[in-house]
Amino acid sequence: MTDERLEDDLVAIPAARSETVYEGRVWSIRRDEVPYNGRTIVREYTDHPGAVAILALDDAGRVLLIKQYRHPVRARDWEIPAGLLDVPNEDALVCARRELAEEADLTADRWDVLAEFYTTPGGSDEAIRIYLARELAATPEAFDRYAEEADIEVRWVPLDDLVDAILERRVQNPSLVVGGLAAHAARARGWATLAAADAPWPRRTPPVGSPRT
Repeated sequence: MTDERLEDDLVAIPAARSETVYEGRVWSIRRDEVPYNGRTIVREYTDHPGAVAILALDDAGRVLLIKQYRHPVRARDWEIPAGLLDVPNEDALVCARRELAEEADLTADRWDVLAEFYTTPGGSDEAIRIYLARELAATPEAFDRYAEEADIEVRWVPLDDLVDAILERRVQNPSLVVGGLAAHAARARGWATLAAADAPWPRRTPPVGSPRT
């Protein structure tokens, strides 16, 4: 047994060499040569700008879910609104407000940080911050949507029902799973685990266009 606080170590090990081996429309693939434990290891990973997701909770304790097509997994999965941090130097909360409006036609007066996570730390540097949005209202006008967002399906689901679906493996989108379980646990603790909407985010990857070490 130990009383040491359980926490990840953020370790900055400069790459001896780093190059973009594939540049895609949304994200790229990077190859790094890194000195580690007396050897040089080569790692290729998705170079990702990061993202935000929003768990919108109404006064009745229901979560806003959207269903849309995701081609890599060949599924129309249930999700919470989310979006890439692909605007250079954009504040994460500003991005979250925009995504909630664009994907769900909603605004929120109360914002808190609910959770943060890495999607695939062994193969991507993508970090996601999940906001809890409350005191909701409809936007003055509905947004035009296209491509996968053109046929979005919207559903309001009680938080307890969402947790049931997660635990029974009926829904598997990672932001939905992390956000739903975090909200359920946070509610049980009187929302004491929430952080301010503008809390520092040290795990976020460098904004697009910034140099890497």
